[in-house]
Amino acid sequence: MTDALHIISPGSSTTVQDMGRFAAYHMGVPVSGSLDDFAHRIANWLVGNSSQCAVLEMSMIGAQFDILCPADMSVTGADMRLHVNGQPHPQWTSIRVHPGDVVELGMAENGCRAYVAITGGINVPVVMGSRSTYLGGRVGGLAGRALLAGDILPRGEGQVRDNPRSLPWIPLYPDKIFIRAIAGPHDDWFRNSLDQFFSSGFTVTAQSNRMGYRLVGPEIRRDPDAPQSIISEPVMPGNVQIPADGQPIILLKEQTIGGYTNIATVISPDIFRIAQARPDDTVQFLRVELDEAHRIYREWREFLKSIESLLMDGFSG
Repeated sequence: MTDALHIISPGSSTTVQDMGRFAAYHMGVPVSGSLDDFAHRIANWLVGNSSQCAVLEMSMIGAQFDILCPADMSVTGADMRLHVNGQPHPQWTSIRVHPGDVVELGMAENGCRAYVAITGGINVPVVMGSRSTYLGGRVGGLAGRALLAGDILPRGEGQVRDNPRSLPWIPLYPDKIFIRAIAGPHDDWFRNSLDQFFSSGFTVTAQSNRMGYRLVGPEIRRDPDAPQSIISEPVMPGNVQIPADGQPIILLKEQTIGGYTNIATVISPDIFRIAQARPDDTVQFLRVELDEAHRIYREWREFLKSIESLLMDGFSG
């Protein structure tokens, strides 16, 4: 284990995240993990890591940090205007960094969250099968909290690569977002408003974080014969809750139970899209059936495998 990063300024909210904590869900511990798992995977593959390695997730305003050891580094996700020693560098590519280098990321100009990977991954302790930070329970990451100035982060074992690696294109995050969703599990209580839900646009509010995204738009009402409340039950990332005010909430990865009705569930390949939304962006849900969702998932997995093969086999842009 080698000290790798010294945090000068943590930005607005920077945490350590991997692909998530799945072994303790039955005990009420959320999955956590990177909200944009697509950007997370690419960041790791660019520097030769497994997709399971931990990275830094930065929200809205990026961090500034010193490099403490030789390594390859990559930054993906939101465009945060990456600079190394004051010089601009591209994102979605690997960069060789050296002890004494100063890395700085600014305010997100496209998207909301950026991901920083380094050779060997961020090597904080594994807690319940994951290095991810669960802020609500102060579990995992570095002492279960967001990073602070002065923190030092070690990296795991890994070899720097002979040549830089780049994704052949740079993903963009539009301000009008279409996300596919399956009706349910409580769609029977919204028979009169289900079409309205899937045909309307909603606006992302500032009341959005790792737990979920609150939207505002036309009021989505329960049917007159529907119960006004439900017994709290397990929820999963992508559930779209409808509270009493009729304004949807898209759940993400920091919650295990909920007491609001769920009109729909965002399919897993599209969750990263909402994770990159910013306040005042618009969201529209596109209805898909279960068999179509399965087909989309299989195609998405094949797409990810092709990118992994491309980057891990040495594509250099």
